[in-house]
Amino acid sequence: MKAAVYYANGGPEVFVFEEVADPVAGPGEVLIDVEAVSIEGGDTLNRLGGELTAMPHIVGYQAAGTISEVGEGVVGLVVGDRVVSTSTDGSHAERRVAGEAFCWKIPEGLSTEVAAAIPVAFGTAHDCLFEFGRLQAGEIVLVQAGASGVGIAAIQMAKRAGATVLATASSDERLERLEAFGLDHGINYVVDDFVEAVRDLTGGRGADVIVDSVGGPTLQKSLHALAYRGRCLTFGDAGRAGGLPLDISMLRGNNQSLTGYFLGAELFLGTRAHAMVAGIIDDVAAGELDVVIDRRFALADAAEAHAYIEDRLAFGRVLLIP
Repeated sequence: MKAAVYYANGGPEVFVFEEVADPVAGPGEVLIDVEAVSIEGGDTLNRLGGELTAMPHIVGYQAAGTISEVGEGVVGLVVGDRVVSTSTDGSHAERRVAGEAFCWKIPEGLSTEVAAAIPVAFGTAHDCLFEFGRLQAGEIVLVQAGASGVGIAAIQMAKRAGATVLATASSDERLERLEAFGLDHGINYVVDDFVEAVRDLTGGRGADVIVDSVGGPTLQKSLHALAYRGRCLTFGDAGRAGGLPLDISMLRGNNQSLTGYFLGAELFLGTRAHAMVAGIIDDVAAGELDVVIDRRFALADAAEAHAYIEDRLAFGRVLLIP
């Protein structure tokens, strides 16, 4: 099969499009003929500095397609099923293997491309808001990087739950586009200090729940934008700042909390998160939630697609098409 691979960490230019051996489905796994790859934020981070688990390495969490082989012990999936899958790597290829517990059937009428963009972004948004953020109707949510895949998902879900939704983005044009998804107040972080803006928009109160994918200095400032008993969820490092120290001293006096989140752990350790993602896929199929696909690139153009994301040009998800 063909795959976008690399032999060393680095920028998008490390990708090479070449022939590699087909993966084989082991016990509890399925082999998928990939039709669409959703490039996740973690994919770009892993390419930049993550572990190379094989040589050459095929990066990528999430892809959708049709099952061509099932391994021993698989009971809920059969050859010919359309599925969207997640795994620690292997998505940037014409075929990928995934465990049955990390696959979801695609409902009739839902496109494979749309399904490819759902589990990681929408599952992360849902758990950050509700399972760990304990969002209630009437509360105030701040979504950092509102134009990202997780951001667009979180805005829709928070609005649907009866929250007032604030979000940051790098331009007024991007913020205007987010209004269609339920954004109440947009903050252009290039022009305005978002902590001051949140305080002004909430009458000094702050946000009850903050969904932060940026990390670094932005995460530190997010803590200062929390309301009394506010909850901040951190799940990414899109700002590429690395493991900067955080001052959490202000949390104690205001009974606030900071929680780290990783969807993969929830999927690995139980069935709750799998059912949660399945419900979201059904909601998208029913038209209750929207998936935004910004651009499609050929799999051979993985380097260009990663560069496009890292230049912060995407609004929603970017796909690779084998």
